[in-house]
Amino acid sequence: MSKMEQVKGNLIVSCQALPDEPLHSSFIMGRMAVAAKQGGAMGIRANTVVDIEEIQKQVDLPVIGIIKRVYGDNPVFITPTMKEIDELMTVRPEIIALDATLRERPDGVSLDELVQKIREKYPEQKLMADCSTLEEMMHADAIGFDFIGTTLVGYTEQSKGDKIEANDFEIIRNLLAKAKHPVIAEGNIDTPEKVKRVLELGCYSCVVGSIITRPQLITKRFVDAIKQ
Repeated sequence: MSKMEQVKGNLIVSCQALPDEPLHSSFIMGRMAVAAKQGGAMGIRANTVVDIEEIQKQVDLPVIGIIKRVYGDNPVFITPTMKEIDELMTVRPEIIALDATLRERPDGVSLDELVQKIREKYPEQKLMADCSTLEEMMHADAIGFDFIGTTLVGYTEQSKGDKIEANDFEIIRNLLAKAKHPVIAEGNIDTPEKVKRVLELGCYSCVVGSIITRPQLITKRFVDAIKQ
């Protein structure tokens, strides 16, 4: 069984902490991945080459790799250019995820052009599309991404106010009805019930992050509940 096949119908845990977060450390993200594996996760999503390298040393699970990098005031920051792809290929994650919205990228290269360049240079590499609207998801499906992700629903100008769980995951149901490639549900899936539901609907896998791996946000949920 290939490593990616093991995530089918199972949980992927996102182990990420940005420089301004309390758990920012490759060592800690490596331990976080071990904890996720102990809990039954079958895959990890991680940010930066150093974190991925450490995670690969600690667990034998498939990794969805990204590099979050901000270029000026450009809103595209998840693996935005070929530079980040080349960096990620030094650690060869099973999947590389990138912003697959239709917004202008920092280097002016279109999404279609970037995918073509990646395919020419790294023909074997699996790619995941981080999308925010059904239109973007269908476009990513058409240009041949291996996995279509709902990662950015509600996080972009184009999807402002959209909620991934609205109307019993209507976006996901519409996507599954039309897409040729497997769908990975991600973004605000913050309860076991939601995970179970998206898998029942037919998603290949589901990524859960903050509610498992960001203790400051988990704490805030409890504190907000007290204050209400």
